[in-house]
Amino acid sequence: MTTWQTNGIVWSIASARGVVYVGGSFDSVRPPGAQRGEGEVPRKNFAAFDAATGRLLPCAPSFTAGPDNSVRALKTSPDGKVLYVGGSFGRVDGTGVANAAAIDTAGCSLRKDFRPPVQATVRAVDVTDDAVYLGGDFQAVGGRTREHLASFSRTGALLPFKADIDQPVLAVLAAPDHGRILVGGDFHRVNGAAEAALVALDPGTGSTVASFPGWIPRSGVGVKTLTRDGADFYLGAEGRGTGLFDGRIAGRLSDGKLLWKDSCQGATQALAVYQGVLYSATHAHNCSQTPGGFPDGRRQHFLANSVRDGRILHWFPDTDDGIGESNGPRALAMAGGILWAGGEFTTVNNRPQQGLTRFSAGPGTAVPEGTPVMRAATNRAGRVELTWRATWDRDDAELTYLIERDGRRVASPKKRSTWWDRPEMTYTDSVAPGSRHRYTIAVSDGTTTSPRSQPLDVTVAGG
Repeated sequence: MTTWQTNGIVWSIASARGVVYVGGSFDSVRPPGAQRGEGEVPRKNFAAFDAATGRLLPCAPSFTAGPDNSVRALKTSPDGKVLYVGGSFGRVDGTGVANAAAIDTAGCSLRKDFRPPVQATVRAVDVTDDAVYLGGDFQAVGGRTREHLASFSRTGALLPFKADIDQPVLAVLAAPDHGRILVGGDFHRVNGAAEAALVALDPGTGSTVASFPGWIPRSGVGVKTLTRDGADFYLGAEGRGTGLFDGRIAGRLSDGKLLWKDSCQGATQALAVYQGVLYSATHAHNCSQTPGGFPDGRRQHFLANSVRDGRILHWFPDTDDGIGESNGPRALAMAGGILWAGGEFTTVNNRPQQGLTRFSAGPGTAVPEGTPVMRAATNRAGRVELTWRATWDRDDAELTYLIERDGRRVASPKKRSTWWDRPEMTYTDSVAPGSRHRYTIAVSDGTTTSPRSQPLDVTVAGG
């Protein structure tokens, strides 16, 4: 879908009340299809868009004056009235803040009551009806010790909630309906006990209520993202070394039971769940041990898993690695059935598109990836054997191959294929011995059809 672009990295996306909010490290946005420098509109690390049409909105507070000068985390309140913002910034427009702030969504105005003095970068935010949880690099809030995680009232007062966490928190998932706050990050110890990158804490006190032994290796792996649907939760990991766990895990919120775990290699940066599908921003390059997966080779920057069993589904839009750390996409959010994605990328599906894109939940409109080249064998009287290699489609596994002889349809064989498995196909046509014919082929995914191939002229063997 056509989408505005940024001139830098998008780190986080959130939505509420028909608006999509985008935060990152960028100075401007530009229209769909525009090249860098064309039609640039100033936006300092924050932009807002109409969730349905993608139109750029005037809501444009500037987040500046931080060591890293970026917006790293966005989360709206359950009622959608307030957008909570975390990152590395010291000012919102002309007002001094300290790495966290809140925006009233109705008027796009900075709230006066939520300005906690957070000592260092905020990388994760989640919100309940009663509290705002911030996670990140910080070790103090307003001179009071808070080791990488803190809780505030909705009006900015620091709450007694306290947990001792030895390394940065990168993801927070509030589940007060199950009496816990899930926390993920780069840590190894929480509240004096060994915890490998994932822990569940009491939402009021910060004491540990559940551990997840064996889920994550004890070193070299961090939890980058957490999300939920109903009674289950999902995490995405990043391994810092060859062969370390990079994939996704599904667990049950009520008792912490592991439901499934994939084994893809290539770090997971963000997750979004919608109608039984877990979407991920990743750079997976080897999913050979995961059902529906692919062998080691090229990077695939988006994946979709079935929430039921973790099987990889046939949904393969892609980006390049892009700028920065060259990880491609880094943020996902579902808004009104449209999946928004942001990150470091500069192309989407091999076409220029920087920083931001979106995908419809309905049938894809892109044509299958290429038209086959046919070959013909005519060594039998009255027979033409056509051979070609199957192509593939980004969101349809089974394609229909439309074969025409002399401008009239003669066959429509179907075949399943993927970008890593494109089988050879054949069709044998019966015609008059010694006759001459012209063949073409096109490919349909049921919604769109590729251009027809160059004609193949054939003289049939005589009797």
